[in-house]
Amino acid sequence: MINNEGFTKRLKKVIDFYGESASSFAEKIDVQRSSISHILSGRNKPSLDFVLKVLSAFPEVELYWLMNGKGSFPAPIHQHKKPEISEVKDASNSKLKSTAQISSKLISEEKDIERIVIFYKDGTFKNFEQS
Repeated sequence: MINNEGFTKRLKKVIDFYGESASSFAEKIDVQRSSISHILSGRNKPSLDFVLKVLSAFPEVELYWLMNGKGSFPAPIHQHKKPEISEVKDASNSKLKSTAQISSKLISEEKDIERIVIFYKDGTFKNFEQS
C-alpha cells in the first residue's frame, strides 16, 4: 500500500525540482488544480491515472521512487530515453508476446493505442508511446 505522506513529499519534490507551482504542474499533467491540492494536503490518494500522467509528462521521475521512495530522482539519463522502434520490434520475450496477443483480443480495432507501459518485478518499467 502507498504511504500517502511519503508520496506527498515526493510529489512536492518533483514540483519544486521543475520550478512549477501546483497550478502549472496540474496544467502540464492535464489534471484539475484541485486534484493536486487534495493530494498535497493528504485529503486524497493519487489514482493510477494521475501517477501515469506524472510519469508521462516528466520522464525523469521513476515509478518505483514516486510510489515507494526507492530508487532515485531524477532518474539517470539512460533510464528515461525513449526506446527506438527497432527495440520494440526486436522484443522476443514469449511472455511479452503472449501478453500482446491477449491484449490485442481485448482492445477494439477501432481504438488507437496511446501508450503501453510494461512493469517489471524489480520496480522498473518501460513506457512505449505513440509518436
